[in-house]
Amino acid sequence: MAVTDGLGDLYELLGVRQDASDEEIKRAYRARARELHPDTNHGDPEAEARFKQVTVAYEVLRDPERRARYDRYGPEGVFGTQAGGMGGFNFEGGLGDIFEAFFGHMPGQANRRRGPTPGADAEVRLDLEFSEAVFGSKKDISVRLPSTCTACGGRGTAPDTEPETCTDCQGTGELRRVRQSLLGQVVTSVACSRCAGTGDMIRHPCPNCRGEGRRMEESTFTVEVPAGVEHGSTLRLAERGAAGQRGAPNGSLFVHLAVRPDPRFERQGDHLNTTLTVSVTQAALGAELEVESLDGPQRVIVAPGTQHGHVERLRGLGVPHLRGRGRGDLFVHVLLATPTNLTPEQDELLRQFAASRGEDVAAPGATGGEGVFSRLRSAFG
Repeated sequence: MAVTDGLGDLYELLGVRQDASDEEIKRAYRARARELHPDTNHGDPEAEARFKQVTVAYEVLRDPERRARYDRYGPEGVFGTQAGGMGGFNFEGGLGDIFEAFFGHMPGQANRRRGPTPGADAEVRLDLEFSEAVFGSKKDISVRLPSTCTACGGRGTAPDTEPETCTDCQGTGELRRVRQSLLGQVVTSVACSRCAGTGDMIRHPCPNCRGEGRRMEESTFTVEVPAGVEHGSTLRLAERGAAGQRGAPNGSLFVHLAVRPDPRFERQGDHLNTTLTVSVTQAALGAELEVESLDGPQRVIVAPGTQHGHVERLRGLGVPHLRGRGRGDLFVHVLLATPTNLTPEQDELLRQFAASRGEDVAAPGATGGEGVFSRLRSAFG
């Protein structure tokens, strides 16, 4: 017999008026579902059939579009014109979701076995030189973590013995708990404490790992650091973390990268910045100078008349792109150095140069500060 056979008026099934609000319909369904569900009625087939019909009524009336069609055309507008037809209504798929949303557990539904707990994730820090982060490298790291016991292969049992089904949870790995709430009884599932959610008990534990299935061990392996990583980046190494319980998969190992700075360069994304100090005469007359790069010394042309703060761009000498081909650029910032401790001859030459350009300069042997105080002493003397 189809669920919709003898369905009757949907509003009467839920015990609400035709103008009932969504909240009233929801409350009515909760009450009727608790009254009719199979666990309460000890598997009574009539109560189970009525329970399904109540659920169908709620499915229709909670949907504004279906409810409008039902109000206008009756059952044919929702379930179709064929006898017992469901009109595309997927009852079996919706029942479990509705009931579990209200009561936490579907009647008669088997508990899912949880199984062994996967291993925990772990973290480690890896120090890198600036060039190792830029060009990539292979680094050895050592970690001390729970590892699968080699004596029992992670099973936790002594030789020639097998795990037994947990007597508390009957092998499901879960225990059901019933509590009272505003909605009535709510059934929830928790991991079995006796077997730690595995569903098995070990009567004869492995003497090497004492039934744990794993032991603390230090292991060393090589990490491939991709070119272009930055300080603070994290690499995730799957299944390099702690071993899981009794054969469960390992967790992940997160490697946090700490890059030592290079005093010659400042990194901005995939670009590098460096400085080049030039003299006044080199800036004025031009020069060909060397600047440091990660690829070795590079020749830079300083054009005549170069100003302080001028930036030269050397393409392709920056950091390799982490997720693509090519490299960033190297930006050379020109710094102008003013000469100090001039010899008398150098001083005279600069004065002649200033005079030829009509520039005012301080008198020989005087600084700006000394000239001001000298004039003040003369005025008050």
